Amino acid sequence: MRDLNTLLATLDPQAGLAQRHLWLIALLDWIRGDRASPQAAVSRAQLLLDAVQAQPELQVRLQAWWRTLVSTVDFTALLADYGFATRTAFASELAERLRRKLLPGTPETIDAAELFSLLLPTAFDAQWLAALDEAQLNRLARLLSSEAAPATPPWQALVLDAIVYCAGQVQATGFAPELRLRMSPEARHGRPFHALGADAQALRAELLHNPRREEQLRSAVRRLRERLDACRQAASTVYTHLEDNGISVGLVFRLRQLRERVLRIRELLDCLVSPTPALSAARLLSRLVLVGQERRSVRALIASNSSLLAAKVAERSAETGEHYITRDSAEYRSMLRKAAGGGALTALTTLLKFAVVALGLSAFWNGFWSSLVYAGSFVLIQLLHFTLATKQPAMTAPAMAAKLKDLGSGAAVAAFVDEVTHLVRSQVAAVLGNVLLVFPAVLLLGAAIRQASGQPMIDAAEAEHVLHSLTLLGPTALFAAFTGVLLFASSIIAGWTENWFVLHRLDSALRYNPRITAWLGVRRADRWARFMREQISGLASNISLGFMLGLSPAFAGFFGLGLEVRHVTLSAGQLAAASAALGWEVVRLPALWWCLACIPVIGALNLGVSFYFAFRLALRAHNVSGDHRARIRRAIWARWRRAPWSFFVPARG
Repeated sequence: MRDLNTLLATLDPQAGLAQRHLWLIALLDWIRGDRASPQAAVSRAQLLLDAVQAQPELQVRLQAWWRTLVSTVDFTALLADYGFATRTAFASELAERLRRKLLPGTPETIDAAELFSLLLPTAFDAQWLAALDEAQLNRLARLLSSEAAPATPPWQALVLDAIVYCAGQVQATGFAPELRLRMSPEARHGRPFHALGADAQALRAELLHNPRREEQLRSAVRRLRERLDACRQAASTVYTHLEDNGISVGLVFRLRQLRERVLRIRELLDCLVSPTPALSAARLLSRLVLVGQERRSVRALIASNSSLLAAKVAERSAETGEHYITRDSAEYRSMLRKAAGGGALTALTTLLKFAVVALGLSAFWNGFWSSLVYAGSFVLIQLLHFTLATKQPAMTAPAMAAKLKDLGSGAAVAAFVDEVTHLVRSQVAAVLGNVLLVFPAVLLLGAAIRQASGQPMIDAAEAEHVLHSLTLLGPTALFAAFTGVLLFASSIIAGWTENWFVLHRLDSALRYNPRITAWLGVRRADRWARFMREQISGLASNISLGFMLGLSPAFAGFFGLGLEVRHVTLSAGQLAAASAALGWEVVRLPALWWCLACIPVIGALNLGVSFYFAFRLALRAHNVSGDHRARIRRAIWARWRRAPWSFFVPARG
């Protein structure tokens, strides 16, 4: 009470703007106390009401202070804008939230939204505000009001202004071409956004000028609610378009803002027509505190606006991943042949990589030219319809997760376990095909180079370095896991690129754009459009993976991290080159056998890490429950105990 009496004694309606607001911040901090419980804060608020009512002179000062606050601070900004993005684009809003986190706010402001975040900054404030009862709130309203109640109370005028302002924002968003053109034809022809502003203004005029005509007032409120529902339904049709034609984070951001503004108008309407306005206002303020918490969160912004994009990326990857799953002996043999072709081409990649190293370039340029070698090799493997084993897991994981949504019976679970065995078998076949061919191919290439030039592919010092760097006794396992993360990242880039390509309808532009058809011809433009639509995901994945494998060690070295990449097929090729350079004597070196033992470890970590991250992303995107995950784990373990070979070779017939 001594603290409260000190606070009340310093109340000065004539103080400056910042001092008046600092006094309110201190008062709310006193009510908050040690945040032991919301009821303790409510009890402190009751003490405040008792203290003010017991001192008529203090009550007069408080009323004068309140009138000054209401006349100087713009409450429309709080009711209509608080919790919403001040920017209309995702990237600019992200920058704005980072700025708010890094830079402090000031109480010297007439923006009620900015002041509100200083007055009630924690989630605890929402709890004690919601715990205030109607009697306390009505008592507070009487203590702050010094005049007879007018026909239209001032707070109603503030709420009406906020409704009109919010309606204008919703209307402007609904008129944006990027949303309007993606609405369904029925939604566009219905024109729900056209009359929204007029309905909000009609409600304002009815309440301000004819407050006692209750029937007309109810009719205006009902008309505005129906208009808001129509706007929400029209905006929801955009999601259907995005699901079919690609997701844009910016569009999803604007749609969420529109939906939240519509809900804010409904909340303001509830306060306006509520039989208990004080209680409704307190609930609204409590809700605004929570909205402010989310408004300041960078993680919430990214999570809420990227969930649909993650789902679409997983869906695009799932479509590609289906091609990597073999289900019978014929497909299994086909996978072995494709992987063998990928291994043979990787032998050339190994040769070109050592050629780049032999140039003795700086770290960046060595990484850059290595990236071009990797990317070109991976793209060539794709165009020749061969397979690189480590590309599979990040693509097949979303395909597997998509099947987890329909596990309603034991037969469905058994069918999914069958798919798991097909997937593991496919990846084993791809790794074996890559590794078992790249090794002898590099040996033959090295022998041919020695025969033609009299020099080995690499010198003895470089060969010793390869044996030293690939050994199982070193940090190779860590580097292999890091490479698995890069493989997962390349699949995300692939899904995002394909989504972007579809969203902007670039295949249609390639096929029909007059300038392109005039240059290429109609038939060739059609072939290029079809080719890019089918191959864009693979091209993006292969090129991005090549540059990440080549440049990651250079950038890591710049920061002193010492990270390197360990790709199972490339590592096997490098080991073969080192063996060819050292000759038959290499089989007597323990270092060779430690490196050979490391190849399956590199392969397992490349595959396992990339599959793990892709599968987790796909599970979140498809909202697969924990119960389904547990059932699947039990079923897979049971299959492993009963038929372990089914995970490695297909059954006969």
